[in-house]
Amino acid sequence: MVMKIVVLDGYTTNPGDLNWDGFTQLGDCEIHERTPESEVVKRAGNAEVLLANKALLSAATLVQLPALRYIGVLATGFNNVDAAAARMRGIPVCNVPEYGTPTVAQAVFALLLELTNRTGYYAQTVRAGRWTASKDFCYWDGSLIELSGLTLGIVGYGRIGQAVAQIGRAFGMRILAYRRSGGVTPEGTDLETLFRSSDVISLHCPLTPETKEMINAARIAQMKPTAHLINTARGLLINELHLADALNTGRIAGAGLDVLSIEPPAASNPLLQAKNCIITPHIAWATRASRGRLLQIAAENIRAYQRGQLQNVVNP
Repeated sequence: MVMKIVVLDGYTTNPGDLNWDGFTQLGDCEIHERTPESEVVKRAGNAEVLLANKALLSAATLVQLPALRYIGVLATGFNNVDAAAARMRGIPVCNVPEYGTPTVAQAVFALLLELTNRTGYYAQTVRAGRWTASKDFCYWDGSLIELSGLTLGIVGYGRIGQAVAQIGRAFGMRILAYRRSGGVTPEGTDLETLFRSSDVISLHCPLTPETKEMINAARIAQMKPTAHLINTARGLLINELHLADALNTGRIAGAGLDVLSIEPPAASNPLLQAKNCIITPHIAWATRASRGRLLQIAAENIRAYQRGQLQNVVNP
C-alpha cells in the first residue's frame, strides 16, 4: 500500500523556490500551503505521515487521526505538537535539528551590525538626498560602534551559540557563554556575570518554564546601559513590555529581534514602536540554503521511519 503523506503548512518552508521531490518519491504526497486548525482533522484524516511547521497538533486532534503513525516537524522547535500525547499512542515525533546553524548565526550579526553601523538607516538617508546636500564629505548621527574588543555574552551554548561565538571571535570580540547543562568551556560563566559584563547579549536557549520571560526588568537592570540585546531564539524569552520600557528610557542601548511572543504581532505590541529596536519577521532561519537542508533532513527522517530506524525523535 502506498504511504499517504500530508503536509499541513508547507508555504513558509517552500513558497515555490524549492521542490517537494524528496517527499513525493516516498508516497502519495498532499501538500497544503496553510491549514487552519478547524481543517486539520479533515485534511489529515487518512494520513500515515503528517508534516507540520506551526500547525497545531493537540491531543484532541491526534485522537481523531486513527491512521496516523508518524509526525514530522518542519522545524527544530516542536511545541506545536503534543509530543507526550503522540508518545502515548505510539507515534514518533521527529524534528529537524541543526539545519539552520550557519544561517541563524549570520542573522545575529546582521541585526547587530544594523544596530552598531546602521547601514540600512544611512542608505535611506543617502537615497533621500541628505548626502547630496551635505556640506561635508561624510556625516553620521550618534556614534558608530566598533565590535572589536567588546564582550559578547551568549545565553545557550549549543550549535548555534558556538557558531555565533566563532563569528564574534573573528570580529575580535571576547566571548562569555552560559550553558544550561553546565558543561565546562573556557568561556563559561554564570548568568549574572554574563549580563553584567557583556556589551552584546545574544539569546540561543530553548523556551522552557525556566526560561520564559528570562529577560525582564530585573535581568535588564543587570545590563550595561550601553549593551545591545539580540534574540533569534524564541519571542517568549522576553517580557516585551519590560524591554520596550528599557529601550524607551535608555536603560539599554538597543535590541535586534527576529522573534516575538505572538507572530504575526498585534499592532499594539510595544516593541514595534520602541526606540532603537530593530525587528525582522522571523526570517533568521529562512535562507534558501537553510530551507533546502530542512526539507532534505525531513525527507531523510521519513526514509528512516520506513526502514524502522527512527532518527531525530523528540518523544522517545
